[in-house]
Amino acid sequence: MTVSIVLSTYNWPGALKLVLESIMLQSQLPNEIIIADDGSSFDTTKLIRHYISTSSIPIHHIYHEDNGFRKSIILNKAIITAKSKYILQVDGDCILHKHFIKDHVQFIKPHTFVHGSRVFLSQNLTNKLIINKESRVLFSLFEMTNLFNALYLPMFSFLFDASNKKMSGTRGCNFAFMRQDFININGYNEDIVGWGREDTELSLRLMNNNIQKRRLKLSGIMYHLNHPLSSKTTLDKNIEILNNTIINNVTFCKNGCDKYI
Repeated sequence: MTVSIVLSTYNWPGALKLVLESIMLQSQLPNEIIIADDGSSFDTTKLIRHYISTSSIPIHHIYHEDNGFRKSIILNKAIITAKSKYILQVDGDCILHKHFIKDHVQFIKPHTFVHGSRVFLSQNLTNKLIINKESRVLFSLFEMTNLFNALYLPMFSFLFDASNKKMSGTRGCNFAFMRQDFININGYNEDIVGWGREDTELSLRLMNNNIQKRRLKLSGIMYHLNHPLSSKTTLDKNIEILNNTIINNVTFCKNGCDKYI
């Protein structure tokens, strides 16, 4: 199964470097890396150009101008350009465990999508990683939260692999799905702008279209760098869109990825 990593980023090249380094160190490499850039400054572009010129993995930089938080739009543009059948979606502030891709690939089942977990790193450990520019610094248990998510026991992942329709645990930073399933529901709803609920709403439309949600625990681990929370000024409007998807059993959004195909 061919796999594309779709990596979203915005104006944090220090973190992006750590994430890209963690991809290069994977036990199973992706077929391509697509960086979905929501309008970062030239420092990010310069970093990406360096990796494009030195990486043995094809890297594509999908960019649009900075016009506020438009993650749904840039992800649609990025995923449509992907050449692989399977998409692993991660954020530019999450370092990947060395077996992250291998774990996800071994977990693939038709007609399903996957949400994994993340481990939250302390501000102190985040600072060390950024300053050292090295994703392999020894992580201290005292500098993490939700430690259960840090347990790597892939042989027991099946214990948590029950399909469900719960909205809890949906997150775009550790998210995997078939590209065609994404296209069939018209991708992310671009009426959702600003922070919040774009990944939950997408997950609900996948489930409404008979694509089962699965949970990946004890493998497919990622480590979330500490940073200030984004503004939630548009959250109420985004929740309205989400509620409409729930009430009306929506499977296909009108303002989605089809315009980029």
